[in-house]
Amino acid sequence: MKNVFWFLFGIAGGFVLAHVVNKDPRGHEVLAEVDARISEFTDRIGDAYREQESRFAGIVEEVKDAAADAAGAVKDVASDAAGTVKNAASDALDSANDAARKLTD
Repeated sequence: MKNVFWFLFGIAGGFVLAHVVNKDPRGHEVLAEVDARISEFTDRIGDAYREQESRFAGIVEEVKDAAADAAGAVKDVASDAAGTVKNAASDALDSANDAARKLTD
């Protein structure tokens, strides 16, 4: 509980000190410079974040395209295999029917 008190006391003291410093013209300039540097820093961080986000978006799109291409290739191979199996089964059935006809004739 004592730590919370000192934490809140420090925050309140910081606000009071900033208010007093801001009233003095020299202090106002210092706070304005600090504010400008903080704004510059946050702008740089924001730009870097957006740059990384666009890089990741590009990579994600490439992965999606590669996955779609792979799925299409698998679908084509499966379709071809199914056609081959169907033809082989049809040929085997025809051969069995021919053999059965020869036996009954």
